[in-house]
Amino acid sequence: QVQLVESGGGLVQAGGSLRLSCAVSGRTFGTYTMAWFRQTPGKERTFVSSIIVSVGDTYYADSVKGRFTISRDNAKNTVYLQMSSLKPEDTAVYYCAAENNLGMYLGWGQGTQVTVSS
Repeated sequence: QVQLVESGGGLVQAGGSLRLSCAVSGRTFGTYTMAWFRQTPGKERTFVSSIIVSVGDTYYADSVKGRFTISRDNAKNTVYLQMSSLKPEDTAVYYCAAENNLGMYLGWGQGTQVTVSS
């Protein structure tokens, strides 16, 4: 089982920036697609961004395109989400997930709270 540990959440004013990190256990980081999701109370978890670790291809939800950047450091088994121009509607618990090449999610992080004040 893959273990993921997120960090970097916090409170920031609208227009500010935060960087989330997700450290992944194991030796197969390079075979994953790593994704970030977010969830607010009473709502479903929604896709934010993903990266195919082996080639670096990235994908974004329309709501964050141009403001968020996903990246990875293969040497550190870590994926990042740089969030800029944050808006109050970005407030959520952010989760990272590891997906294998069969489309199965192998693990989820514990979540990190991001709060954007207006």
